[in-house]
Amino acid sequence: MSDCLFQRYRTHVLDALRRIVPDMGEELLARVELTPTREAAHGDMATNAALIAAKPARRKPAEIAAELATALESVEGVAKAAAAGPGFVNLTLKPAVLQSVARSVLAAGEAYGDSGVGAGVKVNVEYVSCNPTGPIHVGHCRGAVVGDVLANLMDKAGFDVTKEFYINDAGAQVAALAWATYWRYLQAIGSTIDAEAFDALTPGGLQYRGEYLIPIGQALAETHGTALADEGGRPAKPEKWFALVKDFAVARMMDGIREDLKLLGVEHGVFTSEAKVLADGVTDRAIKALEDKGLLYVGVLEPPKGKLPDDWEARPQTLFRSTAFGDDVDRPLRKSDGSNTYFANDIGYHLDKVERGAQVLIDVLGADHGGYVSRMKAAVKALTDAKVPLEVLLCQIVHIVRDGQPVRMSKRAGTFVTLRDLLDEVGRDAVRFTMLTRKSDAQMEFDLDAVVAQTRDNPVFYVQYAHARCRSVLRAAEEMLGKKAITSEALLSVSLDGLEADAELALLRRVASWPRTVEGAALAREPHRIAFWLGDLAADFHTLWNRGRDETSLRFLQENDRAATLARVALVAATATAIRSGLAVMGVEPVEEMR
Repeated sequence: MSDCLFQRYRTHVLDALRRIVPDMGEELLARVELTPTREAAHGDMATNAALIAAKPARRKPAEIAAELATALESVEGVAKAAAAGPGFVNLTLKPAVLQSVARSVLAAGEAYGDSGVGAGVKVNVEYVSCNPTGPIHVGHCRGAVVGDVLANLMDKAGFDVTKEFYINDAGAQVAALAWATYWRYLQAIGSTIDAEAFDALTPGGLQYRGEYLIPIGQALAETHGTALADEGGRPAKPEKWFALVKDFAVARMMDGIREDLKLLGVEHGVFTSEAKVLADGVTDRAIKALEDKGLLYVGVLEPPKGKLPDDWEARPQTLFRSTAFGDDVDRPLRKSDGSNTYFANDIGYHLDKVERGAQVLIDVLGADHGGYVSRMKAAVKALTDAKVPLEVLLCQIVHIVRDGQPVRMSKRAGTFVTLRDLLDEVGRDAVRFTMLTRKSDAQMEFDLDAVVAQTRDNPVFYVQYAHARCRSVLRAAEEMLGKKAITSEALLSVSLDGLEADAELALLRRVASWPRTVEGAALAREPHRIAFWLGDLAADFHTLWNRGRDETSLRFLQENDRAATLARVALVAATATAIRSGLAVMGVEPVEEMR
């Protein structure tokens, strides 16, 4: 695991606090933080320890802070400790401590920031899980990126992560897909039936009319000829074709979904079929488990205000006592005809994940599923006796704009922008990085012009440019000093004493915060923090670069000072490595040079 400067000095803070306020409980000590200061003038780190200790010690925070500052000034590597504000203590580290960060990064490589905070806990992150009834669109894209980066982040933080996709291949929507695919099949074999006539034959009407189903219909025709139709290309009874066409359509749609996700850099480790969960009896087991706990009853729900949901009936249904677990109303699991609700099937699926060993469940869902969260959490809590938590990240809608106007780029899909269209337009890295420039629960505009602009206002360009600048320095250093002199192994033995300029120390300070950022973002389930940290790191590097243009003494390569050059090359190499470590979590490729 990487050396975390903040964890190291937090240990010193806790040791000092235990001496000043004996008998503090571990719960209170766990709330003690050591964070970067907002301004470098206040030091490198600040702790709230005195504020946490004041109440149990029955003392003023300022008094404890003063004692704590005195104790911490004797800690190795601390240049100054000072009480501040209502009870904070600011720490200023000696330059040698910050300089050592570069050496830690060079030793660890891109594994810098790896943490054991996850302690191998098995976490199932389920994301995308779109219905296999159409191409992946921008509405799915944000959840795909958020889920994938969160999984990468938690893996780096030491969790045992499973990336999972739930295939919704049971129910009315997949039945509608089968009928729509059959219509395209009939067209492919030369049937003259038109959409209006076929719509009248289709239960619920012909729902999916996008051109994306044409090649699937043609593939059916190539495989089966006219065998799935009656004479003259007339529609046959569903018994003759429905199951085959449904399975064929789902398989082909999932092939396309996997392909599109791969282009986005998303590859799930597990794909679970809803139909298989049902066939294996997992849903029945889940319902039986809730029944055995006395959590099911037959009743009639009050009609909800506003639009009636699909699972409401004014007749007796099998209901789950979800209000006993924090939900606002009890929820139906079986309809009056005995069939399962969608909710019942989802309960079965979440039990399946638990039975496979998941200790924490994380679902990344669209904001339109917000009303579904409380009932699902209640069900998982009931099934697992609150031993397995379910956490839900909601992703708000993304609006694609150009010149401030909404964009509709897709013709073959019909009414929405597909992921493939977006990737063709701006590329994978821009999509992945930009989707994390805001918290997932905040709406965002994805400006097609802005994400390809080569300006500092474009965050992905700004970070990539920082890495490219690092690489250009390292290439120039190789020409000046030779390849052997600038390897990570060689730079580990370089003296870093010369790195004392404010901009150099600021950059080291930012690099030092990477392990802390990984842990904090993973525990908070906030992958957008990684994008923000990368932006801050890039800004610090660009500041140092620009200072070097104005002050020759700060330039990375000094013709007449080999020692200073090697120290700065070590700093640049460490910065490039830290950027790559962050970009690896983001699933974004670092670039060697900007073109």
